[in-house]
Amino acid sequence: MKQTIPGLKTPPFLQTLELIANPIRFFDKYQARYGNIFAAQILGNQSSPVFFIGESNAVETIFTAPSNQFQLGKITHVFRPFTGDQSLIMLDGEEHLRQRKLLMPPLHGKRMHLYQDIICELTEEAIQTIPKHQPFSIRKLMADITLKVIMRVVFGLKPGDRSEQLQKLIRDLLDAITNPLYSSLFFFPQLQIDFGQYSPWGHFIRKQSAIDDLIYAEIQERRQQNDKDKTDILSLLLSAQDESGQGMSDQELRDQLITLLLLGHETTASSLAWMFYWVYSSSTVREKLTAEIKALGEHPQPQELIKLPYLNAVCQETLRLYPIALIAQPRVVQETITINETSFSPDSILVPCIYLAHHCEKTFPNAKTFNPERFLNHHFSSSQYFPFGGGSRACIGAAFSLYEMKLIFGTMFAKISLKLTSQSNITPVRRGITIVPSTGVKMQSI
Repeated sequence: MKQTIPGLKTPPFLQTLELIANPIRFFDKYQARYGNIFAAQILGNQSSPVFFIGESNAVETIFTAPSNQFQLGKITHVFRPFTGDQSLIMLDGEEHLRQRKLLMPPLHGKRMHLYQDIICELTEEAIQTIPKHQPFSIRKLMADITLKVIMRVVFGLKPGDRSEQLQKLIRDLLDAITNPLYSSLFFFPQLQIDFGQYSPWGHFIRKQSAIDDLIYAEIQERRQQNDKDKTDILSLLLSAQDESGQGMSDQELRDQLITLLLLGHETTASSLAWMFYWVYSSSTVREKLTAEIKALGEHPQPQELIKLPYLNAVCQETLRLYPIALIAQPRVVQETITINETSFSPDSILVPCIYLAHHCEKTFPNAKTFNPERFLNHHFSSSQYFPFGGGSRACIGAAFSLYEMKLIFGTMFAKISLKLTSQSNITPVRRGITIVPSTGVKMQSI
């Protein structure tokens, strides 16, 4: 490989700590110093360099390369304790393609219209819980809504004992792993030791086991019921078959469901929290949204909300500034590949970096500024703007997440008047795998 790509000079262990402690500061610092492609030695890969890539031509080459050019499941070990070995993000080759084909139909196209009334109904129920003229955390409210959406849309669980138990366990687990010391264990497998229920890893193992028990119980119950009329994602997956007539095993179902559960609700909630912050920080943006939504009448319909161009632009700009994930799925080079005249040898790790691409000043002038108009006036390529990753490994829940954001925000914006209690001291901080506003975004009704 030509030595043309700059790299970090600090010891590998310190590079890893710097990335884990504050990923936004990490990418801002080294983008300013080195540009949109740089090398690091992180996450135990001291012999194989990790290349963070945000330059659009290079990203396009990676996303369009033949599937046998890279291995992908190998480098997602951070997620394995959560998702298990059969999760879509852990798989490669034919098995990845098989699972993706089985999962795609419930999360795309006309199927999503089956869920719009549930999303709006749960949002309206949440509005009723907002305290009058008292501050509340919009991030926490969004997490409550998106978790209930997952319970209903993915599992088909209506309010009841199993739903309540599962929600409580998920909240407890996610709250625990946002502790910096706790969450760091996922990056260092050698520290994943069970010293009992009060140790961090012991606590995780027991919570995860309790969640698994509930999920497997639901799978077994639903297999016995065999109700063909249900439209939730679990029911659709239970009846799905591949070309050979083979369905999904209990383990495969569990791993896909837990991936949707743990990686789907918290990420969308965080993006919505940012969306409320940006919109309510700008009177200009707020006025434009007000005019667009008011034009739909007193009771805007879900199918009307999702088609609004300015609301869509606000969602896109929110996902540009602080995307759901800062990186797309890492690729391990299998066969030497040349990108922008630089050859990358086998075992090199290429990481298409969403955050670097979205903060490239050449593509997005004044990149740190919230400006939805960029998405009204310009079309960006899938290698310039890719908040859900790209290529064959793009997030399978991308369409559903964007759909959910529009409906939740649009419904709340139309139904209740809110204001920020303070616009100061909001900074991006890491919460598990997501980047959230530091204060949770405090708001109150007016």
